[in-house]
Amino acid sequence: MKKDLITIKDLSSKEINGIFSLTDKLKKKKGKFSKVLKGKTLALVFQKPSNRTRVSFEVGMFQLGGNSLYLSPSEISLGVRESIADVSRTLSRYVDGIVLRTFEHKNCMEMAHSASIPVINGLSDFSHPCQALADLYTIKEKLKSLKNITLAYIGDGNNVCNSLLFTCAKLGVNMNVGSPSGYQPQEAVLKDARKEAKINGAAINLFTNAQDAVRDANVIYTDVWASMGQEEEALARKKSFEGFQVNGNLLKLAKKNALVMHCLPAHRGEEITDEVLDSRNSVVFDQAENRMHVQKAILIKLIKD
Repeated sequence: MKKDLITIKDLSSKEINGIFSLTDKLKKKKGKFSKVLKGKTLALVFQKPSNRTRVSFEVGMFQLGGNSLYLSPSEISLGVRESIADVSRTLSRYVDGIVLRTFEHKNCMEMAHSASIPVINGLSDFSHPCQALADLYTIKEKLKSLKNITLAYIGDGNNVCNSLLFTCAKLGVNMNVGSPSGYQPQEAVLKDARKEAKINGAAINLFTNAQDAVRDANVIYTDVWASMGQEEEALARKKSFEGFQVNGNLLKLAKKNALVMHCLPAHRGEEITDEVLDSRNSVVFDQAENRMHVQKAILIKLIKD
C-alpha cells in the first residue's frame, strides 16, 4: 500500500525517528546510497516559486541515483488546464513519486487521493512537513538530544508553525508560541498538538508577546510575517507584529547558547535582524542543508522498492 507525506499529523513518533536515523546514515556515508533510487523519477509540481524545496529535492534525487522533473505553474496550471485528479492519474503512469508545492492544502489531499504513487507535500497553506522534520533533525543534531528542550516560535501561526507543533508534540519537545492576537495557531491544531504532547511528556504554551515566549528557551524560531499570497496584508501585518522581531535584546532572554532558526527566505530587518541571523547562535543554513538530507531519507522510505 502506497504511503504519502501530507502532514506530520499522519506520522508516528517511531516513523519520525526512523527518518532521522536514516538521515544520519545518509550524511555519514553519502556514497553508500548513490544508486538506491536508480531508475526512479520524481515529479516536482510547483504552483509557488521555490529555492530550497526545489533544489534540495532535485539534488537529493540525483545523489540517490534517480531523476527529477520540474513542472512549473505555466506547464501544468493545476486545476485550471487540467483537473488535479487527471494530473495525478497521468503522472502516476510516468513517475514514481510527486512533490506538490501548492497554495491550498486541499490540493495535496486530492492529489494524494487520486495518485497511485506517493505524494509529498512540498508546502501548502496548512502544512510544511519536510521543513519541520529538517528543523527538528537539526535541533537534535546540534543539541545531541531532544529531551527537556523548549522551542520558542515567534511570529505568525502559519503552516510552518502548524508543522512544528505537530512534530514537537510527537517528539516530546516543549513549544512556546508567541504571536499577536488574531495570528495565533488554529484551535484545532492546538488541540491535536496538546493531546499528543501530553502523551509524550511535553507542553504547548501560547503567549501574546515575544519576551515571555523566548524566556529560557533552547531554540528561537521565526518566519516571515506575510507569506506568499499574503502580500496585500503585508503593511497591516507589519504593524500587528511590532514587538515580535527576533533581535539581540530578545535573544538575551533565551538560554545563553540558544539556537536561532528561520525556514527562509528571510525578510532581514523585519522579523529578524542581520545581527541575529548572522550570529554564532544561528543554524539557519544548517537547517537549509538538512532539508536535502532529511528529504533523501523520506524519498527512500516512500519510493524505494
